[in-house]
Amino acid sequence: MNEKATLPAAVLWDMDGTLIDSEPYWISAEIELTRSFGVEWTHEDGLTLVGKPLLYSAELFRERGVDLDPEDIIDFLIERVTAQVRRETPWMDDARALLDSVVAAGIPCALVTMSYSRLADAVVSRVPDAFAVVVTGDQVTHGKPHPEAYLTAAQRLGVPIERCVAIEDSPSGVGSAYTAGATTLGVRRLAPLEARPGLSRVRSLDGMTAGTLARLLAGDVIDELGDEV
Repeated sequence: MNEKATLPAAVLWDMDGTLIDSEPYWISAEIELTRSFGVEWTHEDGLTLVGKPLLYSAELFRERGVDLDPEDIIDFLIERVTAQVRRETPWMDDARALLDSVVAAGIPCALVTMSYSRLADAVVSRVPDAFAVVVTGDQVTHGKPHPEAYLTAAQRLGVPIERCVAIEDSPSGVGSAYTAGATTLGVRRLAPLEARPGLSRVRSLDGMTAGTLARLLAGDVIDELGDEV
């Protein structure tokens, strides 16, 4: 244990794939959309969009043959996924337990997601006291892996990004948080996570607490993945 560990000034959470298991909802909506235009789209194709900005996805669907404006594509996907989340919010049990530990310790939290406000609001309404700040894809100019979203979250919280721990599951999300300067914890869900100096990578958040994040902020590194791809 790092004896110099102190609690983070804030914990910054990705949403889709990290905090909630919404990726199947997204992929289902993508398949429904593309099928209506006779475009082939598979589960494996959907995995390539994990963590990417919605505008990026919309442009890709247009290239594949979905004859809609980008805004209409985004609206369709968000409407479908938000409806699913409102019916049943698919919490990742390990992340939800860690979130509860962080909130109980009095650490401010921000939700930092490339999903748009409508969907983020549906999730936040389930834990109304958890997040002091919400940064969404429709609030930033540059989506992940650009660091803007994480820098914006720290600025809105009024804390230095270097005193924050960010929790992510996608390569683009990890890149965003890491480049912003946050102590970054990557959890391996659907996409492989490349090793980086100082980056912690785990298979699960099970058993982690606010104290674990304090040790990471103090310089401890956990890497359970090694050369795993």
